[in-house]
Amino acid sequence: MPTHAPLSASSAASFADPLQPLRTLLRSLGQIVLQRHAGTGACVLAALALCDPRLACAALIGATAANVCALLGRAPLDAIDDGLAGFNGALAGLAAFTFAADTATAVALSLLAAAFSAWVGTPLVALLRRANLAVYSAPCLLATWLWLALHMGGERAAAADASAPVLFAANAFDALSGLLSGLAQTVFASGTLPGLVLLAGIAWSSRRAATYALGGAALASVLEYGLGAPPASFAAGLCGFNGALAALAASALGPRAAICATMLAAALHVAAARLGLPAMTAPFALAGWGVHLAWRLPLRQRPSGKPKHRTVR
Repeated sequence: MPTHAPLSASSAASFADPLQPLRTLLRSLGQIVLQRHAGTGACVLAALALCDPRLACAALIGATAANVCALLGRAPLDAIDDGLAGFNGALAGLAAFTFAADTATAVALSLLAAAFSAWVGTPLVALLRRANLAVYSAPCLLATWLWLALHMGGERAAAADASAPVLFAANAFDALSGLLSGLAQTVFASGTLPGLVLLAGIAWSSRRAATYALGGAALASVLEYGLGAPPASFAAGLCGFNGALAALAASALGPRAAICATMLAAALHVAAARLGLPAMTAPFALAGWGVHLAWRLPLRQRPSGKPKHRTVR
């Protein structure tokens, strides 16, 4: 693990601010949807609580564990304060509570997966930074795939993706409800109201980002439904969440890049579903990396040859 960089003025000031830990925790939740904003994180927490209070607890457990592990592992304090060390832990906790068979197992897996995501996150960030790429949800994916492969979560974990459409089959929403559920699924939630609260949270940080997220969810939902996704999956939002995240990831490059990333994420998600693979947010991460790399090819560069974007996460 790297050693601490010299304390910046903002990091030093954070020790004197009693609200800084709360802001860091909320930013960790906001970073799930690529927003460094405590208000977005508060809306993420509210959306989770509206869907299932256990999910809100899972996100808090995972983010707290990951932040503590990152601090003990001497991760850069600025990254911790910005929520970059905790969001994968929050995702890992949400995945554990979504897929694990019982609450006790979910809590144990949340702590272990969050700690693992923090441990593996620092070298992954350093590795991807060489290519000027963001880490996205890669640490959470590695942690979750590991315990899924070891069958640590019980029968529910083993059949998580296959059973998800059945769980929502009785709740047939209209197109708008399915679209908002797609936004909610970015944080492992579902439902019209949680999706609306999450959209408001993204807009609190950036109305432009909210537009991209909504457009990405809509485009991906239409594409995946057209490629044969069952109506129950559309209603649950399972068709839209990777597209929403991919659009956000590529939004710095402009609308065309966001559309390309969304389409690629949708295609990858459909392919993974047909193969029976627990893709989760892997299609979004792969699409984000792919589009960022493609937009740096010589034909896509500015005349100065400088990249058109700066990786935030």
